[in-house]
Amino acid sequence: MEPALKSLLDLLDLEDLEVNLFRGQSPQDGWQRVFGGQVLGQALVAAYRTVEDRDVHSLHAYFLRPGDITVPIIYEVDRIRDGRSFTTRRVSAIQRGRPIFHMEVSFQIQEPGLEHQFEMPEAPPPDGLPSWWDRIEAVIDRWPKRLQHMLKRDRPIEQRFVTRQDLLTNEKMPPHQMVWFRAIDKLPDDIHLHQCVLAYASDMTLLDTSTLPHGLSAGNESLQVASLDHTMWVHRPFRADEWLLYVQESPSASGARGFNTGRVFTRDGVLIASVAQEGLIRQIERKKKS
Repeated sequence: MEPALKSLLDLLDLEDLEVNLFRGQSPQDGWQRVFGGQVLGQALVAAYRTVEDRDVHSLHAYFLRPGDITVPIIYEVDRIRDGRSFTTRRVSAIQRGRPIFHMEVSFQIQEPGLEHQFEMPEAPPPDGLPSWWDRIEAVIDRWPKRLQHMLKRDRPIEQRFVTRQDLLTNEKMPPHQMVWFRAIDKLPDDIHLHQCVLAYASDMTLLDTSTLPHGLSAGNESLQVASLDHTMWVHRPFRADEWLLYVQESPSASGARGFNTGRVFTRDGVLIASVAQEGLIRQIERKKKS
């Protein structure tokens, strides 16, 4: 298995401390705060450790404080309800005695029902699109020095952008984008692990969608961005190590917040998940040197 993906799976393999208590670590990769997708994935793992014979169908999370990468994260699971068909869990992520994250998760037994879905929009296949390394090669020297090493690090999730190629563009674009993604190597045959990897990956590009109409990018040092909340509904089984198309839109931005939605399709057009997120997109006025 590729080392970057092995590192992600190690992050998701929480340490059992006590009944309903688990401990997770963060990668020491130079980020100033814990990546939101990491906390989503770890919290879902913690919830799964208290559930049997059913799968997640929805999660609703709030990011309360920035996470510190130098401190372990304690996940406390509250077993809210165990019903015949549905199970509910509440997960709190804690550092230094204070909650940094809160999530409620609902699980359901597998059962048949009515079926329909939105059609997948037309998109070129991922194979002919530029890789992440192709995209950063042309712009790496234009990024702030403190961010260059993070762009170059190996990543557990492979991405191929359909609609946006230049990471540092100032061009104003419509508030939607499409991205193919998958784990960079084969994952074990565990549907719950694939769902946790999806939770991790679902936070990677969604918030960026709300910056597109304003000609801003993640490399813009005058922009402060952070996830505020995150919701994901899982509709159907899938594999996170096969190509998935993430169709993202930003219906609104206001009050220094951007609202974004996403739909995730398999390569053959099956809608497997829907996502919604609001995030901070605050412009910072840089002080002029006297």
